[in-house]
Amino acid sequence: MANTAGLSQDELKKLVGYKAVDDHVRSGMVVGLGTGSTAFFAVERVGQKLKAGELKDIICIPTSERTREQAESLGIPLCTLNEKSHIDVSIDGADEVDPDWNLVKGGGGALLREKMVEIVSDKFICIVDESKLCQGLGPGFPLPVEITPFCHEHTMRVVAALPAVQPYLKEAVLRMGSSSTNKRDGDSIAVTDNGNYIVDLHFKETLKDAPAAAAQLKGTVGVVDHGLFIGMATEVIVAGKQGVYV
Repeated sequence: MANTAGLSQDELKKLVGYKAVDDHVRSGMVVGLGTGSTAFFAVERVGQKLKAGELKDIICIPTSERTREQAESLGIPLCTLNEKSHIDVSIDGADEVDPDWNLVKGGGGALLREKMVEIVSDKFICIVDESKLCQGLGPGFPLPVEITPFCHEHTMRVVAALPAVQPYLKEAVLRMGSSSTNKRDGDSIAVTDNGNYIVDLHFKETLKDAPAAAAQLKGTVGVVDHGLFIGMATEVIVAGKQGVYV
């Protein structure tokens, strides 16, 4: 295990991003490229290895417009799920990881495309730094829910009242400004790559039953999808003070 003491958070993210590609991406694969500050380094690594000739004949599916732009700038061949409905491996970060490897994702606003890509992947490699590990989902990071703009205030109320959500909820906040951050950075409603809105659910305590919350959210008319990724990760690569571990 490499010594990582004294490395910045970005350096830790780079370590796990590079390791995920080195360990799991081979020539001839279809690869899902995640979105966010950790996934950025995995995309960078794919570009490096293609340019060096270490990887050949791969095609990648990006999970956001930002990732698509980065991949194009590195000369990575791209397609969409329309061309390839089966993916060998996807690599992406997470905002929270619980002991059962259930994830909260979507702080960067790309949760719908991420989920569409990762659900059809043979392997989904989740890459995080140690700060993302938690004992239970909820209080550490707001849960994003992508909803249709039509009657969005109504849908927010329905979501906030769900039995697996309501007892633990502090507040439901409509994302404002840029869709790629859950910090308010503008006065207009944030719009995702798919033309939808995002509600960030802030919790005061841990969700007792994350799978039930996921099912209830998904079953709500007006909800497009949500940031709970339950039972989807096949491996979690973590960079911490003691080194990188799987």
